[in-house]
Amino acid sequence: MNLQILTRDVPPRSAWTLEQAGIHPLLSRLFAARGILSAEELDDGLAKLLAPSTLKGTQAAAVLLADAIAAHKRLCIVADYDCDGATACAVGLRGLRMLGAEHVSYIVPDRVVDGYGLTSPIAKRVKQSGADVLITVDNGIASMEGVAEAQALGLQVLVTDHHLPAATLPAAEVIVNPNQPGCEFESKSLAGVGVMFYVLLALRAELRQRGIFSAETQPKLDALLPLVALGTVADVVKLDNNNRRLVAQGLKRIRAGLMPCGMLSLFKSAVRDFKVATTFDFGFALGPRINAAGRLSDMTLGIECLSTDDVSRADELAKQLDAINRERRDIEGDMRQQAMEIAESLFDDNDEPPPAICVFDPDFHEGVVGIVASRIKDKFHRPCFVFAASNAPGKEHELKGSGRSIPGFHLRDALDLMAKKHPQILRRFGGHAMAAGCTIEEENLELFESCFMEVAAQLLSPATLQRKLETDGPLEAQYRRVEFIDVMHKEVWGQGFAAPVFSEEVEVVSQRLVGEKHLALKLKHQGQPVDGIWFGRIEPLPARVKLAFRLDVDEWQGQKRVRFMVEAAEI
Repeated sequence: MNLQILTRDVPPRSAWTLEQAGIHPLLSRLFAARGILSAEELDDGLAKLLAPSTLKGTQAAAVLLADAIAAHKRLCIVADYDCDGATACAVGLRGLRMLGAEHVSYIVPDRVVDGYGLTSPIAKRVKQSGADVLITVDNGIASMEGVAEAQALGLQVLVTDHHLPAATLPAAEVIVNPNQPGCEFESKSLAGVGVMFYVLLALRAELRQRGIFSAETQPKLDALLPLVALGTVADVVKLDNNNRRLVAQGLKRIRAGLMPCGMLSLFKSAVRDFKVATTFDFGFALGPRINAAGRLSDMTLGIECLSTDDVSRADELAKQLDAINRERRDIEGDMRQQAMEIAESLFDDNDEPPPAICVFDPDFHEGVVGIVASRIKDKFHRPCFVFAASNAPGKEHELKGSGRSIPGFHLRDALDLMAKKHPQILRRFGGHAMAAGCTIEEENLELFESCFMEVAAQLLSPATLQRKLETDGPLEAQYRRVEFIDVMHKEVWGQGFAAPVFSEEVEVVSQRLVGEKHLALKLKHQGQPVDGIWFGRIEPLPARVKLAFRLDVDEWQGQKRVRFMVEAAEI
């Protein structure tokens, strides 16, 4: 598919204002292009965080938890099986213990056996554990039956979540979710781990008010920020000003070596240097290792790794997570190839892909359907759902689907529309604009596929279907330096605040395949030689071509050199 490389608009007044405030000229341009108007927005101090009191439900949650701690009640966290859920659980365990809770345990559903979220069987397991209070993290906003069951069993229920709610909310004692009706919290993109962190901040304030702590004696919850940063980036939520502050604060502590020992073990197993940690490490090194446990094994491994203070145990758990992640990569590689072949069979070589893509094979592993859906979406620039047969006992007739979308097509809203048109089509669904999941009966697969196509054709415009890549335009030769790349990498980049990608026409001096699947390039950029690499590209490039590229530092025999990491070409 043809790609259109675009250059972001840079408001000159904003760029000038930032530069006058002492910010590096190129960073000023990059920040202005991402909507930053003043240096104040870049202040990542803790004092600049949005106030917990503005997050609906935090005050009531703080009272509920403070009363429970005072009465020596047993608390049980019901987590989710992804990195956001695991970090939220670890933050809850560590934070509640720091604030005086004597009995805090957790349960994490099994992806295959239990499915997602607080279900009735999970509520029963919490009750059987001896708990008095059930706290959900990164789930619960859609758990009507689970909450009702928990309350029928005599449990108090606190729901902390960030997913979009349906028209009806569960009847929990307290709900904390920035996306619930009536919540005026400015950061609607807070991750599940961020919500739990805010609940702890409110609880600490309540305990101060009750005289349990003073400002001098209260526990320092900023020790939890490395976990908050990891979960926020790994969940690919929008990095608005508040989320960027949470991530920046977490990164500062990690670079200083101040983090749970399990995170340090994960850095070691991923062969990454924590002293120069970036958001890239969260998204592509630590996050996938935690996620792999929930996909293929048991997320208990991930939560234990993040919550233990035993260094040798942390090292052992990190090694196990690394091995599971390697297995995940092997399974994903085979499944991706098979899924791509199925997707390509849906249309002729010379035709445009259909408006939406739906793929299923009986041999697919439900733990990696989301990753494969993301790969297909990236290749064809179409909303995509990948289904796998459920392995849960008694649910062999069900298919579990994971979807990924493109800008301009809200996936959860599309599922909602499909459910209204065909009430029988979806057994369960939920998610966000860009990622969602659902469960269907296998016999309804064809109906789902045709309905998904119909909704996509209705909502997608030709402009939306044109693959576009926003870039930061040409790179001035004076910034093609190792020192500047180091400065740039220290900033917080991610979803909604994209890492810099530059674009311009360059001369291709030579090109060769390395490892049989990557294109190594010798380029001339503004008349000067520079190396380039395009991972996953095997087709040769013309002698002159417009490339989109990131800046990277290649270190060889102690020498550091600038390298262009090519993302795309306009051919």
